[in-house]
Amino acid sequence: MNKQLIQNEYETEKFGIALASKLKPGDVVCLVGDLGTGKTTLTKAIAKGLGVEETVTSPTFTLVQEYLEGRLPLYHFDVYRILDSSEMFEIGFDDYLYGQGVCVIEWADQIMDILPEDKIVIKLDYGKEEGSRIYDYAGN
Repeated sequence: MNKQLIQNEYETEKFGIALASKLKPGDVVCLVGDLGTGKTTLTKAIAKGLGVEETVTSPTFTLVQEYLEGRLPLYHFDVYRILDSSEMFEIGFDDYLYGQGVCVIEWADQIMDILPEDKIVIKLDYGKEEGSRIYDYAGN
């Protein structure tokens, strides 16, 4: 695991854009952290790095938002409300995982048992300073 201290939203954006530049079709980015740790903010930065110009919002109630106009399609999942990971297959989750886009999954710890071994996991924690975060990440 690698740890990085993120001081503010500007650094979040830099981190997300740098990550996006390395992503390729089929990559899965798992975001794990408490409410308010910046999972959606980081997803927006990844989207920006992929060239998505559409407004990125959390798909809490729709489960997935598709953004198709960037360098790669972005499939943004929020699985906070999932009670059993098998529910994911009802929405064709396999097609997203093994498609030509990138999956970014908020609350990924809820469905870790069905995710591929080759994934990027980023744990987001609050830092000591107001607005700071600690990213603990592994994979690819």
